[in-house]
Amino acid sequence: MTPASNNTAAAGAAETPSGKGAGDENFPVGSFLLPSRLRPHVAKYYAFARAIDDVADNPELSPDEKTARLDGFDQALLGQNDDPAYEKAHRIRESMAETGVPVKHGRDLISAFKQDAIKGRYKDWAELVDYCDRSASPVGRYLLDLHGENPAHYRYSDALCNALQVINHLQDCKDDYLEMDRVYLSTDWIAAEGAAIEDLAAASASPGLRRVMDRTLTRTEALMTDARKLPGALISRRLAAESAAIVRIADKLIGKLRREDPVAWRVELSKPAFAGAFLHGVWRGFFVR
Repeated sequence: MTPASNNTAAAGAAETPSGKGAGDENFPVGSFLLPSRLRPHVAKYYAFARAIDDVADNPELSPDEKTARLDGFDQALLGQNDDPAYEKAHRIRESMAETGVPVKHGRDLISAFKQDAIKGRYKDWAELVDYCDRSASPVGRYLLDLHGENPAHYRYSDALCNALQVINHLQDCKDDYLEMDRVYLSTDWIAAEGAAIEDLAAASASPGLRRVMDRTLTRTEALMTDARKLPGALISRRLAAESAAIVRIADKLIGKLRREDPVAWRVELSKPAFAGAFLHGVWRGFFVR
């Protein structure tokens, strides 16, 4: 076993809880639709992901401190330390060993959040997708492996998870810039459309920034072409129903982001609209597929 980092020992704890939970997410996390025997494992994976995301997003930690703590989580995930400060990593490591899910689905998240600690700009769509491949796709791959689904269908779950990530980036574009100095929009597109990163601080989106957002949404809609194939490809009817619900919610949010301005206010579905999209998706995923 290796000792915890000095930074962690000095801090006394590895985690920096934000107070966010599954109820704060835009999409259902381990809902009642999933088999009851698997929900505890999903809860452990979510708790681990939430903990490392909170570290990466903590404005009071330096990049070096964030990296050191995330390295500690990585070591715990690999069984290379037994520091109780990384309890959530120990729990998901044990869960993955029990279920046969590859530890890579946790390590990829750590890789992405370590990148968040030091990188705040993305040159083009390819750079952003590379980030999403590690910050979002592992979630879908984890769920597919947990349910014993065919890895050949990663293509569809990757598309859905990456689309969800980009949707979230657009929803939070102003806060990400003002609070974390992060911009998950192509700087090449910003320049090409005559916009400026500083436009994100305005009261509303400039015409150029609006065009950048629309280009981003067009690429996101292309991802949804594969994402919509996921529910029908799955063996588990329960996972198919949850996937179909998420697809429906994503489609609704993309349409809303086309019509509304995420710089002026946070664009999200109302509770009735969310419930309607969720139930419609469940019906199609469970009964119609």
